Amino acid sequence: MNGPLITESIDFCTLDSKCAYLPDRKSRFFYRYIPNATKKLCSELIKRGYRRFGNSYFHPICNGCNECKNLRIDVENFKLSRSQKKALKRNKETQVYISKPSLTTEHIELYNRYHKFKAQKSGWKYYEIDYETYYTEFVVGAHDFGKEVLYFHDGKLVGVDLIDILEDGISSIYFYYDPDFERLSLGIYSLLIQIELAKKYGLKWIYLGYWVDGCASFAYKTNFKPYQILEGFPKLSEEPKWRPA
Repeated sequence: MNGPLITESIDFCTLDSKCAYLPDRKSRFFYRYIPNATKKLCSELIKRGYRRFGNSYFHPICNGCNECKNLRIDVENFKLSRSQKKALKRNKETQVYISKPSLTTEHIELYNRYHKFKAQKSGWKYYEIDYETYYTEFVVGAHDFGKEVLYFHDGKLVGVDLIDILEDGISSIYFYYDPDFERLSLGIYSLLIQIELAKKYGLKWIYLGYWVDGCASFAYKTNFKPYQILEGFPKLSEEPKWRPA
């Protein structure tokens, strides 16, 4: 894989800031702002450990720390656990729709309710998202491969899952849900829907993004087995090495 895939890119890195995953550490990220990314380019970047928000592709470059590991689920060999089977049963009445990423008042209100809930329950830092920020992070940059999966219960929007459907798999971008429906285990259910979509399209992987050992917010990821872990963050000119875990 080589450079011509990227026709326009602005590269930069952030300054050190408090790590959101390990409170005693500092984090720093490398960014590539790519306004005209193709499905192929996005696929190659995600395969090498990048994540996408809007037109920005990024990965950590933290000094002296490599705790962020990239995980991907092996779709073909995935086996349902007991708790995942229960999540399927809980969502028998949940309706699922797939469309291009959109922006409505419902999206904003649900996103902010979810983050207030996580701030109270899990100690997340809360900030209220506005329409412009949501549009920039979750609508822009989707091109022809970014989708949103909407979850409804009794006609009410209860979950939004933002994903990229790529050449060899599905990349999980972000999921948020209505705290009043926490009993449905919508986070687990949304990944099971992704796995079904991948099977439908003949895709091999679900790219889950980062996993940090000891970070409670990421603990659910290793319950989707079998999965693989990426070695480091290779360049586009290098072949990525994923190993079974």
